[in-house]
Amino acid sequence: MQLRELGRTGLAVPEIGLGCWQLGGGWRDDWDDAVARQTLDTAYGAGVRFIDTADVYSDGASERSIGAFLAARRPQDVVVATKLGRAGIYPDGYTRASLREATLRSIERLGVERLDLTQLHCVPTDVLRQGQVFEWLRELQQEGLIRHWGASVESVEEGMICLGQDGLASLQVIFNVFRQKPAEELLPRAAAQGVGIIVRLPLASGLLGGRITRATTFRADDHRNFNRDGQHFNVGETFAGLELERGIAATEQVAALVPPSMTMAQLALRWILDHPAVSVVIPGASSPAQVQGNVDAAGVAPLPRELHAALAEVYRTHVREYVRGPY
Repeated sequence: MQLRELGRTGLAVPEIGLGCWQLGGGWRDDWDDAVARQTLDTAYGAGVRFIDTADVYSDGASERSIGAFLAARRPQDVVVATKLGRAGIYPDGYTRASLREATLRSIERLGVERLDLTQLHCVPTDVLRQGQVFEWLRELQQEGLIRHWGASVESVEEGMICLGQDGLASLQVIFNVFRQKPAEELLPRAAAQGVGIIVRLPLASGLLGGRITRATTFRADDHRNFNRDGQHFNVGETFAGLELERGIAATEQVAALVPPSMTMAQLALRWILDHPAVSVVIPGASSPAQVQGNVDAAGVAPLPRELHAALAEVYRTHVREYVRGPY
């Protein structure tokens, strides 16, 4: 895989990383550490060197599995990014002490001396506006507990607030064929300021993987079931904020544009990589088998201009006005 700079951090990371929300095979309580370790081993063998997790994923199980992987492999070239600000803190428990304690717990679970990158995890907009959380992150950086810090945000507005803070290393955003708004203003400004862009949900919760149809069902503990209309967290985290039926209809429009030489998932990932402001894309994987397909997208040639134009038209016609939630 080609390497890209993560903003001005000095870190060079492969274009495709690994998102670890469902690393252990499930979305909520049924964590399988063996599956997690196999998936991490497969990802590492395929060239993945950027791993993104959070303290809240399966109540710390994701970080613990990654910590076991690091202890066994002892890789010197892997960047591990985690997130804080949801577990035991959201929505109004943001203090200097709570962020420091969350950081120390992540360090312990990951088994490292300091965090490569920690990110505010979709904290309320008002907390970002107040700005104290950024000062506390700077203090943790000065203390040597974190190397770099950034923010995972839900909207362009929140991203712009974060870009106003000195020391911001990265922004993690939802960006895909069905979620194109960040390309208009947020990505250019981040690039101008030397802030890395980490892209989550590149396949829109599987819609752009090409396998979800009107007959598809989801387990009760799958967020694509229990959060379909934003019942538990921002609806934009599920199907890019689209109502499922409308999302499937838009997917059918994309399917008609997929060249014979690639899969829909490869097209969706390549579309993101064609934006030079993007540092790394972090598709999730709940099994080793899913990892290689994601990595293969890095080998796909850039999409032709005409295909980009056609995908932009699908977004304008079938998606843009129907995206729900903060955007």
